[in-house]
Amino acid sequence: MLKSISKKIRFQTPLAWSQLSYQKTRLLVAMGGIAFANILIFMQLGFRQLFASGATALPESLKGDLFLVHPDTRFLGSIEFDRLRLYQAAGIQGVADTIPLYINSGVAWAYTQEYQSYEARVIAFNPNREVFKLTELNSQRLKISVPDSFLFDRFAKQELGTVVEDFNNKLDNKLPVLINRRKADIVGLFNLGNSFFLGTGNLITSEANYAEIFGKEILNRVSIGIVILKPDANLAAVKAGIEKNVPGISVYTHQELIAKELKYQQENPAGLIFSFGAVMGFIIGVVIVYQVLYADVRDHLAEYATLKAMGYSDIYLLSVIFQEAAMLTVLGFIPGFLISVGMYNFLADLTRLELAMTPNLAIMVFIITFIMCIVSAAIASSKLRSADPADVF
Repeated sequence: MLKSISKKIRFQTPLAWSQLSYQKTRLLVAMGGIAFANILIFMQLGFRQLFASGATALPESLKGDLFLVHPDTRFLGSIEFDRLRLYQAAGIQGVADTIPLYINSGVAWAYTQEYQSYEARVIAFNPNREVFKLTELNSQRLKISVPDSFLFDRFAKQELGTVVEDFNNKLDNKLPVLINRRKADIVGLFNLGNSFFLGTGNLITSEANYAEIFGKEILNRVSIGIVILKPDANLAAVKAGIEKNVPGISVYTHQELIAKELKYQQENPAGLIFSFGAVMGFIIGVVIVYQVLYADVRDHLAEYATLKAMGYSDIYLLSVIFQEAAMLTVLGFIPGFLISVGMYNFLADLTRLELAMTPNLAIMVFIITFIMCIVSAAIASSKLRSADPADVF
C-alpha cells in the first residue's frame, strides 16, 4: 500500500527555485551581494552595539540605590563635585550610607622595557566598602589596601602589554609597573570591559593610593556618589529629598544612570556614523537584489506572459517573485552571518573589546535582510505589467 502511495507522490520543484537555480552564476552573484550587504550591516551594528555596551559597563557594574553626579557630567568621570554633598545627602531621611567613587581617565601607564607611556583609567574607592557587583573584584578588594597596589582589567587593550599573561606566571602574584612615573604593583585581575574612547584599560585601587598619586586634595572631588538606602526607605521619596536639599548635584536611580551614559554615547557622532553605515549596507543590498530579480523577470518575460495566457493570475506571478526574494534572504544571510561571526572573533582577539554575536543582533539583521529582499522584489515586479499574453502569439 505504501509503495503504491509513494508512486503517486511526485516531487515538484517550485517555480521560484527553478528560475533562481537555472542560471547558477547569477544566483551566486546574488548570494554574494546579499552576504556582502549582511557583513556590512553586521559590522556597523556590531560596532554600534559595542560602542554602547562599553560605555555602560561601568554603571551596570556599580552597586547602590541612588547615584549622585555633577549636573554638567557628560559621561561618568568627566566632572567631579564637592565631597561635602555626600555628607549633606547622608543626612536625608532614609539614607543609610554614602560612598565616594573616584575616576581619572588620564593616568600615565608604562610596563614595557622601553617604558613607553599610555593612558589608562583609574577607579578608586574605600576597599572596606563593597561598591561593585563583580564577585571576582569584591573578593580581591582588600588587596588594594596595601600601598601602591592595583587591580588590572583583563579586557585592557594590547598596548598596555602582556600584563595578564605575566601576572598569571608570577608565583608571588605581584607584577611591578609604573603609574604616573611611580612604582606600583598589580596584585590581581578582574573583568570590567573596555570601550573606544575611555582609555586603553581600567585599573582599580584604594582611596589612599589614589591620593598618593594625585595629592590628598583630590579626595575632596568626587566623580560618583553612591547612596545606600535603609531597608524600609522609599526610593522615590529619598531621591526627591536629596534633589531638594542638596545643591550642585543630579540624582539618578541605577537604570537612569545607565540610560544617561547610553544616551551620551548614542548621541556621539561615532554612534551616528555606525547607524549610517548600516543604512548604506541596506541600500546596497536592495540595489543588488533588485538587479538580480529584475534581470530574472526580464529574461523570463515571455514565460510569464504564457502563464498569464494559461490563466495564472497576476497575484500568482507576483508570489513567484516574492518567493525568490525569500529564498535569496536565506541563501545570502547564511554566508554573511558565518563570515561576520569569524570577523567578530578576529577583531575581539585583536582589540580586546567585547565584540560578540548576540541572538538579538542576528535576528535583527535577518529581519533587515528579509525586508531588503522584499523591497527589491516589489520594485522588480513592476516589470511584470509588460508581460502581455498577446505578445506570445
